[in-house]
Amino acid sequence: MADTRATVKCFECELTRAFDRLATARSFIETHRAETGHEATWELHRLAPGVERAGDEAGVCGRPECTTSDSPLYLGDR
Repeated sequence: MADTRATVKCFECELTRAFDRLATARSFIETHRAETGHEATWELHRLAPGVERAGDEAGVCGRPECTTSDSPLYLGDR
């Protein structure tokens, strides 16, 4: 059995669904938005360590304490 890679939640209709592929989860979110107008969110459970590190260095989370501003990946205030 495949590992759960993402969990999609919609708090407006109390929907929760687990996915083993990120592409399937992303597609589900778009379909749910188109059909209901709800903004479902996802929680990613497993990413490669390099992907997590790159996201941190780029400042993806938006918190200054999580970023590495001297990294070439840092996005700044874009």
